[in-house]
Amino acid sequence: MDLLHQPLYVSELFVNAISQDPDRPLIQLLGGDMMTVGDVRDAASCYLQALQSLGMSKGMRVGLLSANRPEVLHISNASQVLASVYVPMHPLSGLNDHIHVVKDSAVDILIFDAERFGKRAAEIAEAAPGLRLFSLGPSELGEDLCALAASFSPAPLVAPQVDGNDIQRLGYSGGTTGKPKALASVHRTGITTLTMMLTDWEWPNTPRFLSCTPLSHAGAAMFLPVLLKGGTMLVLPSFDPATVMEHIQNDKINTIMLIPTMIYAILDHPRFNEFDLSSLETVFYGASAISPPRLKEAIERIGPVFMQFYGQAEAPMAVTVMRKHEHDINDMERLASCGRPSPWIHVALLDSNNQPVADGSPGELCVRGPLVMNGYRDNPELTAQTFDGDWLHSGDVAVRDKNGFLRIVDRTKDMIVTGGFNVYPREVEDVLAEHPAVAQVAVIGVPHEKWGEAVMAVVVLRTGQQVASDVLIDMVAERKGSFQAPKIIELVDSIPQTAVGKPDKKVLRARYAK
Repeated sequence: MDLLHQPLYVSELFVNAISQDPDRPLIQLLGGDMMTVGDVRDAASCYLQALQSLGMSKGMRVGLLSANRPEVLHISNASQVLASVYVPMHPLSGLNDHIHVVKDSAVDILIFDAERFGKRAAEIAEAAPGLRLFSLGPSELGEDLCALAASFSPAPLVAPQVDGNDIQRLGYSGGTTGKPKALASVHRTGITTLTMMLTDWEWPNTPRFLSCTPLSHAGAAMFLPVLLKGGTMLVLPSFDPATVMEHIQNDKINTIMLIPTMIYAILDHPRFNEFDLSSLETVFYGASAISPPRLKEAIERIGPVFMQFYGQAEAPMAVTVMRKHEHDINDMERLASCGRPSPWIHVALLDSNNQPVADGSPGELCVRGPLVMNGYRDNPELTAQTFDGDWLHSGDVAVRDKNGFLRIVDRTKDMIVTGGFNVYPREVEDVLAEHPAVAQVAVIGVPHEKWGEAVMAVVVLRTGQQVASDVLIDMVAERKGSFQAPKIIELVDSIPQTAVGKPDKKVLRARYAK
């Protein structure tokens, strides 16, 4: 190994950064208390020693199931320094997915939030005999890891020697098309993601970041940028729109990350006008497609503070960005865009023969570069299929305009074939979302004897609003042609979501298959 020229990875970067300015405020706790950089460094050291006392070492797998709480960051940081493989489990996933992750990843220990997930941990343990359980807080199921960590005295952190292809994190896909798939995120991917977030994203000079998305997933990715930029982070246990707005106002929060459904919940909250959100400088949003009319509404009511990021678990967070000034509220097509590719990677729109498509023509969004995962663990067939032609095939179909902005029209698996014509649900959804009575919409294909599939729109109306189905159907027919117009409009109170906040079209297709 060439130690002289070896690059630094996230574990080493964390140790270097957390060893400076120990008195600087870093994590604000609920209730107003503050953890300094030194406090967070010492917590990482104590949790590291606790994990070592349990027999954990480099390469061993640490599973974690918890709501948002500072201990999640401490365990994640300790795992980095230990060079173990971190296996975070999404707090909103179902029991079957949790059991699948535990068994598939073969975690050596599972740490769980005793207050929020004691029952779930017991169910997992029943399905996975022999699993070693440790709790955050007192529990009859396992030793209290918080108390164990508190029994150790802080010691200096020493960064581990790692290779760029060593597995850092074993993540799992959202499972919208089947069982969650294991994705091996390596140290090379981790440092690339961080570098791109620091350079491409529009951070306030001194971030005051409010964390309300799961720390098990994208939420924790914001910790190191906040640390490196001299900022502070306030961690909420979960998302509640009124609580989020209250903290933005009272704690002068200047940046936050939200998924589109969270933005809708804030805009639709009856107390929205009671709160002063003027401290916000940047709202990072992503994870799923946003309704252009609702994005316009958010910009008009909150301000020109929205910056979009696009990525997927296979190439996280940073494939494209749409900066704040690029949001043109008078251009619905622009607001439907996911921005332009990051200059740090290669992005192309390819046809079924892996050939580039012309501007304005749909093609699969494909990625090359150090951001891309190494592959699906223990699944060479799926890895080969996904990496066909030496590109990561995202499964997202997009078009590129003359200015280089990409607009995702849908997932390849969600495309509807009706009467021999291809219909991309996202394009129909964007038209329907423009009606003032529509709050949310999901478009799916359902079996049809004559057409093969029929276009169906599942619609949530705004409170107190009504609209005739014919009006919505005619809107689409006029804009996109009659073959793309929904044959069926179903009005519902809510649209099911996956654990990461995307409309769960797999559930919808099963629900309306007949």
